[in-house]
Amino acid sequence: MTYIPILSINVRTPQDFTYGEKTLLSAIDKKPVLGKVFLSTQNFEGDQQADLNFHGGPDKAVCVYSHDHYSFWESVLDTKLEVGAFGENLTVTGITEEDIFIGDVFELGEAVVQVTQPRQPCFKLATKLNQPKLPLMVQHTGYTGFYFRVLQEGYVSSEDSLKLVERNQESVSISYANKLKYKDKNNLDGMKKMLSLAELSKDWTETFSNRLKELET
Repeated sequence: MTYIPILSINVRTPQDFTYGEKTLLSAIDKKPVLGKVFLSTQNFEGDQQADLNFHGGPDKAVCVYSHDHYSFWESVLDTKLEVGAFGENLTVTGITEEDIFIGDVFELGEAVVQVTQPRQPCFKLATKLNQPKLPLMVQHTGYTGFYFRVLQEGYVSSEDSLKLVERNQESVSISYANKLKYKDKNNLDGMKKMLSLAELSKDWTETFSNRLKELET
């Protein structure tokens, strides 16, 4: 895995949408953009997050999802999915969560980005696709996607690709991180391994640190 093709760059500002009797503010209904888009340390130009307590910020500036999972979800959900269906900023192809490691550094057009954590699906994904159990299904399959922090700002085009330029050989995959988070919750050695990774996001560092303290006491 040297180059990862980009199928689409997707952005959105927060919009109201109705689910049942509720009106929600969200930017999850992202749409593809053409041409070059500037990527800052916070997000792509034209992209925002409605709830900054759980979304966005430097550790979650870019959400990435593999189109390789789309056929699975189309079968499960019995619907055709357009790119950006999972609220991702980058729809890529040719990789899965087993291929991407915490701390991986990629060139992305003029920008340089680094993997920080798996994506944690929230209820707004369920409301967007009208599938109440979808966040739990995503966790169960491990088809979560992942986040980038931006090490160097710059312009990016969907004609670019992700080029792997650095990997910590002591790191763990996104797939393994998901397993520790949702399934192998008592794995002390695994959590210590995760906490040894300086590249891991602040949120996931706090999560595993708190869990480790609880288990040890």
